[in-house]
Amino acid sequence: MSEILYGRQPVLEMLRADKRQVISVMMRKSVKPTKETDEIIRLASKAGARVEAVEQRELSQLTHDGNHQGIAARVSNKTAFKYNDLAKKLSKKDGDSIVLILDHIQDTGNLGALLRVADAVGVDAVIIPSDRAAQVTPAVVRASAGAAEHVDVCVVTNLVRTMKDLKKDGFWISGLEACDEAKNYTDADLTGAVVLVVGSEGDGLGRLVRENCDFLVKFPLYGKVTSLNAASAGAVVLYEVRRQRK
Repeated sequence: MSEILYGRQPVLEMLRADKRQVISVMMRKSVKPTKETDEIIRLASKAGARVEAVEQRELSQLTHDGNHQGIAARVSNKTAFKYNDLAKKLSKKDGDSIVLILDHIQDTGNLGALLRVADAVGVDAVIIPSDRAAQVTPAVVRASAGAAEHVDVCVVTNLVRTMKDLKKDGFWISGLEACDEAKNYTDADLTGAVVLVVGSEGDGLGRLVRENCDFLVKFPLYGKVTSLNAASAGAVVLYEVRRQRK
């Protein structure tokens, strides 16, 4: 199975990550050479992919009128980690892993932004449910500016069971929830092997997911608006997780 990634940065980061089979890279005939396009051509050739000059109309059709910036690539589908493989990877981190769980995030923009932050902060893995949640599509890769290509994503059928498995493997699970019993995020101990769970845009954390968190965290808001979107809220706490590791 293959899919079309589009946009200069997403295609470039896909090639840099070197995690997919690259079938072909397509550039608009009138695209002006830049350092980015030169590197895309070099990395595509290194990957054994053909580079084709195509018309604007063809790119628009392939990307369903997405913002392709004159560049697209046909690549193999992104491979999701299985939990067993993920557990083996995390076991090598000596108890200092950061895992992000997304509890039924449905907006592709939020998912892309969270994957971008996860890469920036150095999250070891992102876990998402297989049903009723956005998946890592070309639109999400575009929204992440290609950062999604560098992040290991594990797709699971049952978030609560996965949380219990992570606890058995020595993780403490923190849920992001604005409620009275939640700790201020700067007062919580977010060191060691930690999981941050970010809830969905409308409902927040699901009941069972919330009940299986070891503790809840929140952050203050000083303006008139009473909440941030899922991506912004997740970014605030993820950077605190990283800050506490100094």
